[in-house]
Amino acid sequence: MIHTNSLKAWLLAARPKTLTAAFIPVLLGCALAFSDRVFETAPAMLCLLFAFFMQIAANFINDLFDFQKGTDREDRLGPKRACAEGWITPRAMRIGICVTLTFACFCGLGVLYTTWGNLPHGGWELILLGVMCLLFAFLYTTVLSYHGWGDVLVLVFFGFIPVGGTYYVQAGDLNIDVLLLSAISGFVIDTLLTINNYRDREQDRLSGKLTLVARYGERFGAGMYLGLGIAAVLVCIGLVFTGRITWMEFIWAPCVYFYLHSLTWRKMVQIREGEKLNSILGETSRNMLFLGLLLSVAISN
Repeated sequence: MIHTNSLKAWLLAARPKTLTAAFIPVLLGCALAFSDRVFETAPAMLCLLFAFFMQIAANFINDLFDFQKGTDREDRLGPKRACAEGWITPRAMRIGICVTLTFACFCGLGVLYTTWGNLPHGGWELILLGVMCLLFAFLYTTVLSYHGWGDVLVLVFFGFIPVGGTYYVQAGDLNIDVLLLSAISGFVIDTLLTINNYRDREQDRLSGKLTLVARYGERFGAGMYLGLGIAAVLVCIGLVFTGRITWMEFIWAPCVYFYLHSLTWRKMVQIREGEKLNSILGETSRNMLFLGLLLSVAISN
């Protein structure tokens, strides 16, 4: 039994499994900084905490908005929403959103404090990025995801901004490898959103949430899931040509990832629908983490 507003309720509402998506881009940015001998512990840890708090806040916002919009139903297939289940009251969830966003802001200010004066524009660019993250945490959940913009925003806010931002606060500049790693991060993390949308496609149509999978159907969703994995691996080839990884490292990191990704995809198209697709979410998260860890090790050598 889960008591209302209990610690267990808040932990479930935070959806710990989704924190992999916050961890991977920061990890890749740090690995590149370490390879370039510009790694700094304090800003790196603050970037990670900022990413975690923003991810948790976005989960809380999504939970509350779905409850208020009335899209949570007893027969839906996704993870249970805390507000809909009565685990957390709407008022407490609003407070939780404010608290997590405040913690995220403090982490962002910490990054500014540790880097101010060492960046080309004195850190003002980081303030703009922080404001964008806060703004789109609300816009994505409440507006943009309902109009098919979720995948584009994943590429931006789980790819280019966190990878580039993490590297930038340590190195003070950007390079082609930052762009390659940002694209890789965005593509693999978008597989998590795609399987989520694939599972919920019928419910999303009923609630008016026009994700790409809800709009174009099951076959499109399955192809998109596989295609994102292929795209991530192809971009990894760019890291070979820039000298960040060797061909041997390409085989035991991106290629092994794609083997696992393709196995997960085969299970996904065989299951097609129903609660069993929740297991594919777990496998997708595992595959993402596998690539992030191995690629970081390869880059750091």
